[in-house]
Amino acid sequence: MRQNELSENTHKGFAHSPRVYGLERAIVIELCGEIDLVAYQRLAPLVDAVAAGPEPIVVVDLSEVEFFDCSGISLLMRAHRKVSDRGGLLRVVCAEPLTLRMLRLTHLSAHLSPAPTVGAALLTS
Repeated sequence: MRQNELSENTHKGFAHSPRVYGLERAIVIELCGEIDLVAYQRLAPLVDAVAAGPEPIVVVDLSEVEFFDCSGISLLMRAHRKVSDRGGLLRVVCAEPLTLRMLRLTHLSAHLSPAPTVGAALLTS
């Protein structure tokens, strides 16, 4: 599936749709708004499609996320598992202290190497 199909067709109806784009040797998913159970159910097909793609690095950008609960953690774990199973790397962009704390408490920060910017996330790869 092409990137424009992923970002335009998968999630019609979102107030703020996720954006998917390629950058260097990576694909980036920009999420925004609230990542809760409802968002998880809508985002999972997009995340699965991107995670199954050929890019060696998948970056999930949480910079514009206003709320992130255990559903968001589940979404990241799901993406990490799918990307890892094919030999790729998943990185997360996040500077929000509460979200970073959740990543540390769940030990995901050790696997996802959170970075403050997309550029920094690509440098840790």
